[in-house]
Amino acid sequence: MNPLSSLLGRRQRELLPGPACVLTVTVLIAAAFARSVAAADPVWTHLTSQRGELPMPPGGSKQQTGAVVGDFDGDGVNDFILSFRQKPPALVWYRRTATGWTASVIEKDYLTIEAGGAVHDIDGDGDLDVVFGGDWQSNEVWWWENPAPNFAPDISWRRHVIKSGGKNQHHDQVFGDFLGTGKPQLAFWNQQARTLFLAEVPADPRSAGAWPLIEVVSGASAGSTPYTEGMSAADVDGDGRLDLLAYHSWFKHIGGGKFKAVKVADEGGLIFAGRFKPAKHPQIVISPGDGKGRLMFHECTGDPENPADWRGRDLIGRELIHGHSLQLGDISGDGHLDLFVAEMAKWRDKEPNPDHPGATAWILYGDGRGQFRKTELVVGHGWHEARLADLDGDGDLDLLNKPYTWETPRVDVWLNAGTGPRRAR
Repeated sequence: MNPLSSLLGRRQRELLPGPACVLTVTVLIAAAFARSVAAADPVWTHLTSQRGELPMPPGGSKQQTGAVVGDFDGDGVNDFILSFRQKPPALVWYRRTATGWTASVIEKDYLTIEAGGAVHDIDGDGDLDVVFGGDWQSNEVWWWENPAPNFAPDISWRRHVIKSGGKNQHHDQVFGDFLGTGKPQLAFWNQQARTLFLAEVPADPRSAGAWPLIEVVSGASAGSTPYTEGMSAADVDGDGRLDLLAYHSWFKHIGGGKFKAVKVADEGGLIFAGRFKPAKHPQIVISPGDGKGRLMFHECTGDPENPADWRGRDLIGRELIHGHSLQLGDISGDGHLDLFVAEMAKWRDKEPNPDHPGATAWILYGDGRGQFRKTELVVGHGWHEARLADLDGDGDLDLLNKPYTWETPRVDVWLNAGTGPRRAR
C-alpha cells in the first residue's frame, strides 16, 4: 500500500473540518512525502584501499592527479585508470573482476601528469586509448595505445606525443566532433599559455608526431580562480552539433577553425550541461575546481548565444572550497538528472593536517523540474576528480574517488546499492 494513503486512512477520522483540518492534512502529506522520498535514496557500500578492499596504489606517490573511466579490456564492465606524479609509476589501471579489482602498472616511468584525462579509440582498432597532459613542469600531452587483447602484467602501454613544446600545464581534456567533420577532435587547456586548443587526430596516429593544433581561444582570463580549467561537450544551442564547454563559457563553431565564445557566468571552473528540466536548451552547471566559489546552476532565458540571457542560481548556499569534483547522472534511477559535487580536504602535501577538515560531498537529487533536494554523502573525506559511472556492471551509477593528497596513496569506490546482478550496458 502507498505509505501516504495508509497514513491518511488512519488519521482521517481524527481530523476536524475547517482550517485546522487543512493544515493537519498538509503537514501529514509533507511528512509522508519526505519519508517516502528519503527511503528511495540509494544505500551506498563504501570500499577503500585503506582497509584492503581495493588494491593500494603502488609506488607511494602522495600526489594523485587524474582519473578516467572506461571499458579498457572490452569485457562490458567499466575499469578505471589513475595518474600520479611525484613518484613512478605514472599510470595504474584498475581492472574490474568478478569479485573486485586488480591493479596493473601501465606507465612505469616518472611523469608529471596533471589532473584531467580523456578516453577515446584514437587509433581506430576498436579499443579505448587514454590521454593525459603534463602539469606545470611539462609542456607535453600524451596518449597511450591500448594493447588489447595482449595485456601483460605491469608492462607499460606504448606512449605517443600529442603536444611537445610551447608552454606548460594541461589541466583537463575532452574528445568531441566540434568541427563537424564526422571525426572527434581532442580539446585541451594549456594553462600557462592561457589558451584552449583543439587537436585533430592524425590519419595514422601511431606513427605521427605532434598533432596539429587550432587555437579556440587565447589570452583566457581566470578571474579570481588560480587558472582556467574544466571542460566538457554538449549541444548547447540545439542545432544538432556538438559544442565545447570550458571554464565559464561555451564555444560555437562558426566555420573553419573559428569559434564564437559565449560567456555564461562571471566565475568558471568545472563545467557540464544537462537537461534538469524541460526546456529548449540544456542547463549549465559550474563548480569551482582549484579555488573557492559557488555551485551555480545556469538557465537560458532566451538566446543561448547572448550572455545576458543566461541566469544563474546558487545550489549549495555557501562557497565550495576546492570543489574539484562535479558529476552529472541519474543516481537514484528515477529518470531525473542528479548532481554530485564534493570538496578537497587537502591540497598541500607538506602540511600534516587537512587544509579543509570539514570537506563535504553532496548529492543533489533532481526532480525533473529544475529543483534539487540537497543531501550529504559524507563529511571529512577529501575528494578530487571523482567520477560517476557504473563501476561494477549492475546498471546503476557508482562513485570513484581518488583524493589528491588526503591520506594518500588511496583509492575509494562507493557502490550504489552494493553490487547486484550484472546487466548489459
